[in-house]
Amino acid sequence: MLKPLLAQLAVKRLGPGRPRTRPDAVLGDKAYSSRAIRADLRERGIRAVIPQPSDQIGHRKKRGSAGGRPPAFDAKAYKGRNVIERSFNDHKQWRGIATRYDKLTTVYRGAVVLRAITIWLAT
Repeated sequence: MLKPLLAQLAVKRLGPGRPRTRPDAVLGDKAYSSRAIRADLRERGIRAVIPQPSDQIGHRKKRGSAGGRPPAFDAKAYKGRNVIERSFNDHKQWRGIATRYDKLTTVYRGAVVLRAITIWLAT
């Protein structure tokens, strides 16, 4: 699901100009630490801030020098990921979003947008 998400990404600029479609970095959890995802991000020129799972580290070390270098990881940038996790937790307070009852993606996305509006209005 990362490719469709990046395809829809558009961050408006403060001044004039078209929206940015390429973030500086992508922060992800260990589930996004596959070669395919890292290669796709590298092709797009996006820095991956994704820790490696222990099994991937073990497999790489087991291969010795043929295993290559470990991927770069910025621990300081990764610490900011908790803000995203807390945001997901706020959204999942709505049971329909947490359990994904809706079959259509447009209806589900509408619920997520509505929840974001209610969170924004509460602040």
